[in-house]
Amino acid sequence: MPMTVLITRDVADRFRGFLASCMLEVAPGIYVAPELSPGLRRRIWTVMEDWHATLGGTVVMTWQDKTAPGRLALAMLGEPPKDIVDHDGLLIVKR
Repeated sequence: MPMTVLITRDVADRFRGFLASCMLEVAPGIYVAPELSPGLRRRIWTVMEDWHATLGGTVVMTWQDKTAPGRLALAMLGEPPKDIVDHDGLLIVKR
């Protein structure tokens, strides 16, 4: 189970309360979980999607994915989509 990091910006307090109940808030709006199962990660993301649809804000989640470029997956709400690209061994973020 890989490390999961979730970052929030301009979200309602309910986001922060929910995330603090299942992840560690290491700085304002930044949550980490060293061993979050894929099922729990999907459930948390489903809640974020549902609340984001009505409350807005920005949410970014990243976790290890062995099939993704650089073995790092990204999910975003409220931000223009970005992808991680391996360019000759260098990881870059493509908008």
